[in-house]
Amino acid sequence: MSDEEARQSGGSSQAGVVTVSDVQELMRRKEEIEAQIKANYDVLESQKGIGMNEPLVDCEGYPRSDVDLYQVRTARHNIICLQNDHKAVMKQVEEALHQLHARDKEKQARDMAEAHKEAMSRKLGQSESQGPPRAFAKVNSISPGSPASIAVIQGLATQVHAQGTRVCKWMMRLWSSAL
Repeated sequence: MSDEEARQSGGSSQAGVVTVSDVQELMRRKEEIEAQIKANYDVLESQKGIGMNEPLVDCEGYPRSDVDLYQVRTARHNIICLQNDHKAVMKQVEEALHQLHARDKEKQARDMAEAHKEAMSRKLGQSESQGPPRAFAKVNSISPGSPASIAVIQGLATQVHAQGTRVCKWMMRLWSSAL
């Protein structure tokens, strides 16, 4: 099989590695086949509405003289071949999509494991640090009627640790609602 035939049949230069562009190429090929099938059906329709199953002989068994038999037989043959090609391409698309999604799922699982490992190492690094968490902000005053003053009046302004830093709960709520 030549490189061109391998490319048209959906083969990749790297065996087993399916890319999005491979799937797009298969979808383009599928659309081309569908267009060719439609063109051949149009040929059949132009021959007095003859489809795939109508007889090409009259009631006495003679070939019909009102249609181009060669053109009808060629169109029927092409349709059958193209339908087989379409089925094969659709199978390749299905397999390629399964491989692509399986690879993405594996990558996501690896990324999650790596992120979890990194978070655990950060947590261990913070627990081993000597001093208290370093402050990043200091509140000097609170304006009357502001969300901060409402939080203080309602007793919601208690301190918590967020990622190792002291933060007031009302600030965390404000930040989360702003995001």
